[in-house]
Amino acid sequence: MAKHKTPLLDELESGPWPSFVSDVKQEAEVRAKNEKGVNYQIPVEVCEDLLGVLELSYNDGETHWKHGGIVGVFGYGGGVIGRYCDQPEMFPGVAHFHTVRVAQPTAKYYTTDFLRQIVDIWDMRGSGLTNMHGSTGDIVFLGTTTPQLEEIFYELTHDANVDLGGSGSNLRTPAACLGMSRCEYACYDAQGLCYDMTMEFQDELHRPAFPYKFKFKFDACPNSCVCALARSDFSVVGIWRDEIRIDQEAVAAYVGGEFAPNAGAHSGRDWGKFDIQKEVVELCPGKCIKYADGKLEINDKECMHCMHCINTMPRALMIGNDRGASILCGAKAPILDGPQLSSLLIPFIKVEEPYDEIKEVVENIWDWWMEEGKNRERLGETMRRMGFQKLLEVTNTKADPRHVQEPRHNPYIFWKADEVDGPWERDVNEYRKRHQR
Repeated sequence: MAKHKTPLLDELESGPWPSFVSDVKQEAEVRAKNEKGVNYQIPVEVCEDLLGVLELSYNDGETHWKHGGIVGVFGYGGGVIGRYCDQPEMFPGVAHFHTVRVAQPTAKYYTTDFLRQIVDIWDMRGSGLTNMHGSTGDIVFLGTTTPQLEEIFYELTHDANVDLGGSGSNLRTPAACLGMSRCEYACYDAQGLCYDMTMEFQDELHRPAFPYKFKFKFDACPNSCVCALARSDFSVVGIWRDEIRIDQEAVAAYVGGEFAPNAGAHSGRDWGKFDIQKEVVELCPGKCIKYADGKLEINDKECMHCMHCINTMPRALMIGNDRGASILCGAKAPILDGPQLSSLLIPFIKVEEPYDEIKEVVENIWDWWMEEGKNRERLGETMRRMGFQKLLEVTNTKADPRHVQEPRHNPYIFWKADEVDGPWERDVNEYRKRHQR
């Protein structure tokens, strides 16, 4: 019999979709029966009390979690988010309910042995509830007590060979797409770069010293499977700078109906005959595609690398061979002033080990941001406050026309007095002298 009545939570199980409430109830039942004989190190009623405190929050219309202070493991300033219940007498099982972030493998590749190992640790020393994955990418362990934190940390690092992720005002756990391991459009090794940057910046990951959080995300191609340019302060997005390769025979096969568009992704529904003019040419944001007399032409200088034409006709079009990445900065999703996408900083850079050029850009940004950033101010907010041109200066990046989104609307580049030389300067100086007299 359930310890707490939860009529409001029960309603969440009534719809057609899977419910987290069912998962928590299932774990509560498993712990109550303990058929596996797990030596639980936290209160057995943790999941039942979790349901109870959530039901109370729904009834009261306010949360019953409080911060209560900073908690963590020795030597680390991040990785654990302290959580305490403000009704510990009523719900002793969740008097402490700390969240532990665990660094995910790059591109989230696991072995079943690894998953069993970390789940066994969490079954014994935590609530057994996990979130695969948090918005930053981490494996998230939901709910444990303060005495178990050091034990969990030791077993994760020594037995499972995995570290804690980032939390607080530090570098968050870097995340990458599948990259070259699965994707034919990968323009660089996103997994390799993600792993290298994670290992390089361990101090910044575990010891908060920034104005606020800072996220790396690595997309190997413009399809952007980890949404780097929308979700990270420092986005590395794969790109090519030569021409899209075209197989005209395959184009004809798509037009003739021999090949299904979108790699057959919509084959379960009848969308009618493929119309290359409407489905490819007219949907190109750069208006750089032309189809006439059975031949497809692309003006690559105007290409925005949106991937639409390639995704629609993957057997006919392929990315170029001169590959690298663009670096963009400043994405965030604040509550008050709305989301902000990244701004282009480096239009093209080769991504090659040991990645020193990329690391130099990162360190220059951090030096500036740590000096100028206000408390709890993301990089994108510092950029807005101080101007994009300042970011170009601190990263030693030369101004480029591609930094301007719309001419005469939001130009980032302004002339400085010592950069301008011309005969009119003498006239201005003479006028000033006369005016002063």
